[in-house]
Amino acid sequence: MTRKIAIIGDRFMLPEVFRSEIEKACGDATLDIRMLEQPWPDEPMEHGYAVDGLDGLKEYFGDPDEVVDFIGDAEILVTQLAPLSDGMMKRLPDLKLVAVSRGGPVNIDMVAARRNGIRVVNVPGRNASAVAEFAIGAMLAETRLIRVGHESMRAGEWRGDLYRADRTGRELNEMTVGVVGYGNIGTRLVKLLRAFGCRVLVSDPYVQLSAEDRNAGVELVALDDLVARADVVTLHARVTEETKHIINRDTIAKMKPGVIFVNTARGPLVDYDALYEALVSGQIASAMLETFAIEPVPADWPLLQLPNVTLTPHIAGASVRTVTYAAEKAAEEVRRYLAGQPPVNPC
Repeated sequence: MTRKIAIIGDRFMLPEVFRSEIEKACGDATLDIRMLEQPWPDEPMEHGYAVDGLDGLKEYFGDPDEVVDFIGDAEILVTQLAPLSDGMMKRLPDLKLVAVSRGGPVNIDMVAARRNGIRVVNVPGRNASAVAEFAIGAMLAETRLIRVGHESMRAGEWRGDLYRADRTGRELNEMTVGVVGYGNIGTRLVKLLRAFGCRVLVSDPYVQLSAEDRNAGVELVALDDLVARADVVTLHARVTEETKHIINRDTIAKMKPGVIFVNTARGPLVDYDALYEALVSGQIASAMLETFAIEPVPADWPLLQLPNVTLTPHIAGASVRTVTYAAEKAAEEVRRYLAGQPPVNPC
């Protein structure tokens, strides 16, 4: 029996990588595979955070009609960003499995998928290592004045004054780092931070620390306690109604003066107007921002003009290993489905 699989990849999660891993995992299975490559990230995706997305979906790419036409009579869809709304599912009666190569299926209407009998699986933690390493780099860029030194050199200025005791940076081993969120990325980051010798605080009301972290002196605390004690605050939580604008004027006011702030999670976690005010006043000494409420960032966005901000275009999770790891895990879910086995990561 031939099983029909539609792969909708892009220029990061390459469709041919999906196909190679699926064929490797599924062995002798007779597969009819068709592939589509979307032009993301060279063209921006839709974000349903600042404005309502397609039927409430978040972070997706693709015209619904074109996506439906491509999937057609396929039994299995493997994708990263293609949207799948309730209305689209009703036009895809043969679709039984959707493998989303992301940590969360934000491009899928999960309520509708369950109602329509479509199994959805994902790849939690697919970029945990990449983002955790990036967050360490972000902290070092701010604490050790790497950005400041780089920008001065590019401008033709030799900042010898950065060696002065009243201007030079601090080492992580003497600092307290507050990690907001203890999921796949947060737990990986805590492990890396422990190697630096810094004190680590974690705030996440839905988890308990691992025995390894507890024994290493990591503390699980409330958010108010974390922001009051931390020299560095770094975000690694998901966006929910509870966490939207979790960093706001109130939480910022409780922070130590001169704190360093890092966001490699999601833009809606932060009230950026409040952050701007705190960066101008010096309440927050500097920030490294990787994600934003609106992406791409508007050219006239005020934070682009501040000298104490490092910015990157949402690339923390982008690594070659993320691609291969996600494709491997998605392929294994396809193999299990075809073999009649339960999924590893059902949504």
